[in-house]
Amino acid sequence: MRRGIISIIVGVSFVFVAEVNGQASFTKELSIGGSFGMGMSTVSFAPKIKENQLPGFHAGITGRWLTEKHLGLTGEINFSQQGWDEQFDDPQYHYTRRITYIDIPVMTHIYFGNNRFRFIFHLGPKVGYAISEHTTTNVQTGDPLPPNNGEKATILRDKPLENKFAWGICGGPGIEIRTKVGYFILEGRYYYALGDIFHSKREDPFSMSSSQLFMGKLTYLIPLTK
Repeated sequence: MRRGIISIIVGVSFVFVAEVNGQASFTKELSIGGSFGMGMSTVSFAPKIKENQLPGFHAGITGRWLTEKHLGLTGEINFSQQGWDEQFDDPQYHYTRRITYIDIPVMTHIYFGNNRFRFIFHLGPKVGYAISEHTTTNVQTGDPLPPNNGEKATILRDKPLENKFAWGICGGPGIEIRTKVGYFILEGRYYYALGDIFHSKREDPFSMSSSQLFMGKLTYLIPLTK
């Protein structure tokens, strides 16, 4: 029994010393750089509207602060294109609404690996503000179209954006390759808006109009401190 207790104490002490040494060897790291990516977006409407995925580009600046082992904080300022592409029963018609945002995600950065290769995961809130919107369509008001997505969809096509402020949750996995000339990060990301782009009161035509975005992006970071 005594030998067993001594073995447990020695084992726990060894683990504690190893953990302390691991923490002592960690150095905080600040990096800054830029990113570029492509995404596919839709808007979740209620009542539902049939849609195709709308492609758009995303670009911005990125800052990252590794505060402790396996954990840090990533912040970005991006130009982001989102919106929807309405799907018509008759393929000769098309309608797309593309909205450009300045968005700011602030995410927890989790990583595992070594000084050359790491698996990463981001998760956190994002806020944004719509700076422009552009509609592309060959549907004219009064066209004798067959019913498509209901009468409310027809109203929506001429309706300007009502809520320019956007907020939601974003995150996703990725990989990081660390080299002497900087860090290269390839990741996938998903964004789900918790707000609506149109008013959603009882008297409004839609009770929900929240954006969704799937995106792939490449980020390049230069370490400022190590």
